[in-house]
Amino acid sequence: MQVKVRTFSGVVLEQEVFTLSRRGASCGSREPRPRFQSEEERAAHRDEISRRRNARMINENFCAGDFYCTFTFDDENEVHYWADARRIRDNFVRRLQYKYPDAVIYVVMGRGKNTHRIHFHAIIKGIDEAYILKQWWYGSVKEIVPLREHNTYHGVDHGQDFTGLANYLFRHWTPEQGGHRWKMTRNARKPEREAPQAIVRVYSENHPPRAPKGYKLVETQSTKYGYLYFKYVKEPPKRGRKRAENGSA
Repeated sequence: MQVKVRTFSGVVLEQEVFTLSRRGASCGSREPRPRFQSEEERAAHRDEISRRRNARMINENFCAGDFYCTFTFDDENEVHYWADARRIRDNFVRRLQYKYPDAVIYVVMGRGKNTHRIHFHAIIKGIDEAYILKQWWYGSVKEIVPLREHNTYHGVDHGQDFTGLANYLFRHWTPEQGGHRWKMTRNARKPEREAPQAIVRVYSENHPPRAPKGYKLVETQSTKYGYLYFKYVKEPPKRGRKRAENGSA
């Protein structure tokens, strides 16, 4: 039977439509197993699931004003092995959490395209900027900027939808690193995913589910396996509204 599943993560709502087998229907949440023509296609499917989970975790846990940071190593502290980088990363996160135990921290590791040197990217919520700078003593903090309230994709304002940043960070992982693609503190919230619901309408990219109140449709996808994907975002406030309100006070 055809079912619809909704997932809420921050300002993003995703609706997925797919066919559930009778065995899956009895379980209440099992998704169908698509048939892959090659191992490459299967691997791409797994990567897409991981990429989407990464974006959902970032959208659920961070908002405008939280810090996006880039940490690099100087010549004296440069590391050449991922195990050493992982140890430094974990100790750095522990130091931040020692003073700010409620902070939410997300970190990925990568190599520079030109230098091939290991570096870290992070998104940090709930920590003072000065303290972040103070705790990184291995080199430079190349970037520490607040996340934007308005993010535009293909000319459309998505508000506080950080999927573009999430995808950029997701691509930093390479097989040589091993381990997980990203590190996130345990206090991070998980997106809200509803149980599958049977549907009676026939949906397509041209006939998507109706957008809930306050949301707008921004993306549609489909696959040859009958899977449909619809992305909505909350209508963001108009740019300059707060500034105008403050000016009239």
